[in-house]
Amino acid sequence: MKLQCDVEVIHRMLPTYGLKNRGRGTRAVLSIGKHLDRTTQRNNIYLMICTQKDRTGSKYKLKENIEQFFTWFVDEGKATVRLKEPAVDVCLSKADANSLKNFLSAARLAHRGSDSDALPLSTLTPVRARDVERPKKKLSILSKKDYPLTSNFPYSLEQLQVSYCKLSRVDMRMLSLKGLRCLDLSNNHIKKLPETIGDLGCLAELVLHNNHLETFSAALCLSSLQRTLKLLDLSRNRLHALPDQFCQLRELVSLKLDNNLLEQMPTRIGQLSKLRFLSASHNKLPFLPADFRQLSLENLDLFGNPFAQPNSLDHTMRLTFPLSLQEMASRAVLDLRIPFGPHLIPAHLCKELELAKTCDCGRTVVDAFIQMVVSMNLHLVSHTVVLVDDMGSTDAPVKRYFCSLPCYSQFLDICLQRGVR
Repeated sequence: MKLQCDVEVIHRMLPTYGLKNRGRGTRAVLSIGKHLDRTTQRNNIYLMICTQKDRTGSKYKLKENIEQFFTWFVDEGKATVRLKEPAVDVCLSKADANSLKNFLSAARLAHRGSDSDALPLSTLTPVRARDVERPKKKLSILSKKDYPLTSNFPYSLEQLQVSYCKLSRVDMRMLSLKGLRCLDLSNNHIKKLPETIGDLGCLAELVLHNNHLETFSAALCLSSLQRTLKLLDLSRNRLHALPDQFCQLRELVSLKLDNNLLEQMPTRIGQLSKLRFLSASHNKLPFLPADFRQLSLENLDLFGNPFAQPNSLDHTMRLTFPLSLQEMASRAVLDLRIPFGPHLIPAHLCKELELAKTCDCGRTVVDAFIQMVVSMNLHLVSHTVVLVDDMGSTDAPVKRYFCSLPCYSQFLDICLQRGVR
């Protein structure tokens, strides 16, 4: 039984002599196996700890020699084994949680004197230098010939780049790297993302530049990525749209959507309150959603989109007179911030409420409204703006919604006063 982790051996008697422990762990390989006890001339089960400085290892007897196990943080890869003789605490950290649990179980059985045939014992031999190296945090694979086919990725990885390997799907071995913070799969042939990417609970950066993606799953937007994802690069793919739930990724700071086939931006994009860098150049956007006005960006790039030329006199009338009971109830629920959910009202009504629009007056509209497209200077939402076209414009068409005829008329009066067309 072997375990790779960080180890600190604390001598409990040192404070008695006015001495201190070093206070930090070192990379080690722990083994549980048989060793000949020269005193009794019998094989006993020992714990051996091998480090870079001591690859031959230090041995500690286990049978009836463990005073206590401390396993409060075993799920985080941490535990302590307190030995009676010598009086030391073996502090383990940065271990794989499942491997650590199995190792502690074997140590507990050895302490109780269980039959050695029932224990997963190892040979107590010196380790190789590479076995006690620090765990690898970063790995880049930039060609297909370097891609591992039979070996696993180091479990300790925090940054993984696999590019130019012609991957058609995400390797499931990558999804077992629970400490992964940055995953770069750019320049491959990936067509679909597995929903289990959302199980990577530490993932802050996901780079999928230059692949063959056609969709981005709504399930990913509702996964743990809501709390962790800060950078998302979906540029140079084949995306036609993003799901309505995309704006649940509220920790996003940087979003790249360049060179896709997007015909519209997410309706509630204004919910991305932490977004600071947005690029969606060379898509097929005719206009921007009304919520776009709620963004507060540092850099914005929308160059190369076929934006329509807005006319303040063109509008879509969806108001009914009088308003339907459903519309009035929906507006009241949203304006009064009454909680709702599929356990209270039908699911299709929940979706309509989640995609509600906001009038210029601040009231909410759902299905009954007046819609129009007006021009907006993008400097209103971003400090730095890349020109929208070759003519040097920084204006783009944005949808606007009005809850009533008075609100619409008031907006038209303002437009006429300012000479807006």
